[in-house]
Order: sequence, then structure tokens, then C-alpha cells
Amino acid sequence: MEKTNTAVVPPSQASGYSWYVLGVLVLVYVLNFIDRQILSILAVDIKRDLGLDDADMGFLGGAAFGVFYALFGIPLGRLADNWHRVRLLSVGLSLWSTMTVFSGFAYNQLTLSLARMGVGVGEATASPTAYSLISDYFPKRQRGTALAIYSSGLYLGGGVSLFIGAWVVQAWNIAYPVAGPLGLKGWQAAFLVVGLPGLLLSLLVLSLREPKRGLMDGIAAEQSERPFADFLADLATIIPPLTFFGAARRGQGALLINVIVAALLALFALAMIALTGKEAQWAAVSLGYYAVFSWASTLRARDPATFQLIWGTPAFICTTLGYGLVSLAAYALAFWAPTYAETVLKLPKGELAFVLGASGALAGFLGVIIGGRVSDALRARNPAGRILVVMFGAVAPIIPIWIGYTTTDALTFYAMNFLAGMFGAAALGAAAATTQDLVLPRMRGTATASFFLGTTLVGLSFGAYMVGQISDLAGTMIDGKLVGNLQVGILSLIGVAPVALGLLIYAYRTVPKAEASIAERAEA
Repeated sequence: MEKTNTAVVPPSQASGYSWYVLGVLVLVYVLNFIDRQILSILAVDIKRDLGLDDADMGFLGGAAFGVFYALFGIPLGRLADNWHRVRLLSVGLSLWSTMTVFSGFAYNQLTLSLARMGVGVGEATASPTAYSLISDYFPKRQRGTALAIYSSGLYLGGGVSLFIGAWVVQAWNIAYPVAGPLGLKGWQAAFLVVGLPGLLLSLLVLSLREPKRGLMDGIAAEQSERPFADFLADLATIIPPLTFFGAARRGQGALLINVIVAALLALFALAMIALTGKEAQWAAVSLGYYAVFSWASTLRARDPATFQLIWGTPAFICTTLGYGLVSLAAYALAFWAPTYAETVLKLPKGELAFVLGASGALAGFLGVIIGGRVSDALRARNPAGRILVVMFGAVAPIIPIWIGYTTTDALTFYAMNFLAGMFGAAALGAAAATTQDLVLPRMRGTATASFFLGTTLVGLSFGAYMVGQISDLAGTMIDGKLVGNLQVGILSLIGVAPVALGLLIYAYRTVPKAEASIAERAEA
């Protein structure tokens, strides 16, 4: 069914129920990041038991999860645009919680990688549905704040995951010095503990009311009458070799371009594998970028208006990529800070988990809330005002990272890690709200999925891995075993800031015109 827009009178204020829904969505996002981030506090134990190096752990903490999170976010984002978002979120929460439990039964890199991929697929439902729901529960003037509050779940969940992971590992290892029931180690038990509660929370999510789309913007948008057929069609656009058949239906030229891009990315993967020896990382990343190209090409033919407002809008692309580089540093720090504190500074696991977890949660919460409020205030004066907050998030963490990861003093390390986390977190709500403002209401789920392509295929897929790979390259052999140099790996993150700043300066210059011409460009 062709989507049409009908003018309605938008409410001027979010209701009390809107804030209740936001609270539930924050809980979901907290659990989302507990299940995602708990790997970081377990890294030392997993490396030891499975015989992995820093680059291997970077893959598990990044691309193994991130590529599938990003790719399935594409069809699931469109399903969020066309189907019942509350039900979709409940199903996704059940899936990723189950796969987190399965992570607890992993016995080598392959089985743990497969479980992490499953977590990524399930978690791909969260933000497209949540961002779209929030946009339909909150008017534009409150949207930046609401999205920032929702985003605080990222940092709260990341912080809680460290405490839970360390506590479970220590308690389990004390109770079972060799191996516990079913032969499980402490890190495996930790996955079980954090995975099971999600199955209960999915029932609470299912009780939420589905809001009317576009109500807060004065536009009532209709959805497709065939949401699952559209979902399956979208799924076929990202899974080879079905992608070739889809390209062939658009013509010989489209097929030729698709095959050329696939071949070039395959050659790139082979070259990087030969250089680094990390097959899984580069195979996953290359698959991810090929699938995105294939999907975007299909979207251009199927829904030109959505393609134009997302992929055809430089302001959207530069905002997404600029924030993607901010998230690269943020994800890398979040993943490697506990390992650095435990192996380089020799801090006790229980202490570092409590301090890094609590300070990380507070830093993230303060950063996204303050950043969201400031971005809304700047947006009221200037359509591109929110980009200034994203720029701050790219540049401000540089000095804290340098000081924090060159000191030998634990207190200084904790303080600088707190500041780096808070400064980087300020950018998230601002970037997300900017991209939502650049599309029509019916496109928000797809826009959210596209936005998270930047934070995953750029940030999450490369952040932890880049640090791990550089750490291994700068490492030394001790007793026949490679010991990485995490200090060098983490300090290399400073190099991404100038690139992010350049992208965001361009976005700042182009956002006002892009937002003012949404309707015109959608009809072109």
C-alpha cells in the first residue's frame, strides 16, 4: 500500500504515560548494554581459557556482534516503520536474552562468536523501535531530551555490567575453584545471570500501548499492508547470493555494479587477512559493507524518497559518520578500560569493576542528559545547533585520554576515564535527534537503522578491534606468548578526532538547508 500523509493537530506536551513508556524503554536499553558490554570485564578470563589474543577479543567485542547488529537493523528498521513496534521490541528482547544465555555455554572462539552474532540480531530490534516510539510519544521540542534520557541506558547498562560480571566471576571461582556445575567457569556463569532477566522484561514491554505514528508532528502516516513480505524482501537484499538475484531484477547494469562491488570488497578482505591474519574480522566487516551497499541500492529503486532523505543527504551522512568516529573511541574505551586497569595498572578486578562501572554509568548519564538539554537549547536558536555538541564530543576527550592512559596513578586514571566518557557521551542524543529531524515520520525506523550503521560498522566494528590489533603489533613475546601493549593501542584513538571534526564541520554547514527542504526533496 502506498504510504500517504494526513495533517493532524499535534499535542504540545508529552503525557505522563509517555514518560512511563520512556522509563520502560530505558530499562530495555540498560539490559541491552549489560548483555552487550559484560564481555569487557570477562575479557581477561576468556582470553586465558580460550587462548585468544587482544585482536581476537576486539573482534568478539566488536564486529562479531556489531556487523550482524547493523545488518539486521536494516530490515528490522523497516519492519519497525510498518508493523507493531511494541511486539517487535518484545520479540527482539527475548531473542538477544536467549543468545546471551547461550554465550554461557560457549567453549571456543567459534561458539562464542556465533552466540554474539545472535545477540546482535536480537538487539537490532531495540533502537529502531525505541527511537520511533519516542518520536511518536514526544513533541519535537522535547525529543532531544527524551532521546538523551533513553541513551543514558547505554551507560547505566555498561556500568552495571562490570559490577555484575566481576561479582559473579569472583563468587563462582571461590565456590568452584576448578569448574562448577556442567563444567562452567565463572565467566560463563556471568552470561547466564545477565541473560535470563530479559525474558521477564519482554513481558512488560509487551504491555505497552502502540502510539499513532506521526501524531507529534501533525502528520498521520499509514503503514504497509504487507510488513512481513517487505521484511523478507529487505532481508534478501543483504544476504548473498540472494543479493545478486535482487540486483538482476533491477537490470544488467545493477547486477554488474553489485558483482564488481562484491569482488572489490572480497579482494580487500583477502588483502587485510594476509596483512593481519584475522580472517573473521575482515570477512565480517567486508560482508557488512557489501550488504549495506546492496540494501541501499535496492532502497534507491524501491523507495526513492527515503533513499534521498537518508543516503542522498550529505548532512545525514556526515552527521552519522562523524558521530560514528566519536562512538569508535567511546566503544573502544568502554571495552578495553577494565582490561587495561587489570593488566597494566594491576588493579583488583572487584575494585576496578565497581569504580569503572559506577563512574562510567554516572559519566554517561550526565553526558547524555546535559548534552541533550544543551543540544535542544542550541537547536532552538539554530537548526544545526545540535552539531556543535557532537563536535564537542569528538574533541573534548583527547586530553583526558592522553593523561589517563599515560599515568600510573589509579585515581588519576579513574578521573580521566570519567571525563573522557562524559565528554564523548554528550554527543549521542544530539546526533540521533539531528538525523531524526532530517526525515519524514514514516522513515524514522529506517533512518535510525542507517544512523546505527555508522555507530556499528564504523564505531563498534573497528573500535575494540583497532585497539586490540595495534596492541598486538606493539606487543612483545614473553615466554613464547604474545603480550600486547594496550597503552599504545588506546592512545591511537586520539587520531580519529580530526577526521570526525572535519565531517561534523561539513554537517554543521549543510543541516539547515537539508531540514528546510525535506518535503521538497522527498517529492522530487
